[in-house]
Amino acid sequence: QGQLVESGGGFVQAGGSLRLSCAASGRTFSNYYMRWFRQAPGKERDFVAAVSWSGSFTNLANSVKGRFTISKYNANKNIIYLQMNSLKPEDTAVYYCTASAATSTDARRMDYWGKGTLVTVSS
Repeated sequence: QGQLVESGGGFVQAGGSLRLSCAASGRTFSNYYMRWFRQAPGKERDFVAAVSWSGSFTNLANSVKGRFTISKYNANKNIIYLQMNSLKPEDTAVYYCTASAATSTDARRMDYWGKGTLVTVSS
């Protein structure tokens, strides 16, 4: 069974930066897209960013373009990073790492989910 474990969340002031990590293990994800979703209190889970397992394809939600980047560290460790810069209070949410072979960004199509890591941005 595949496992995804997120880390790197925390408390930061507006304008600050955080880097989230997602460690993938337990199975081969070579044909999967790795994605970050986030869920703010009282809201649905929204797509944030995606990267193919090879790292050659990336995609970002419009709300984070120019501020966030997604990347995959391939050497020996299967880690997906989400670098978040110029953070805003509206970025406050629990951030989840997911894996899916589907090309869809629909949260219902994700096959694996981590437990999430909380990001809080103060104004």
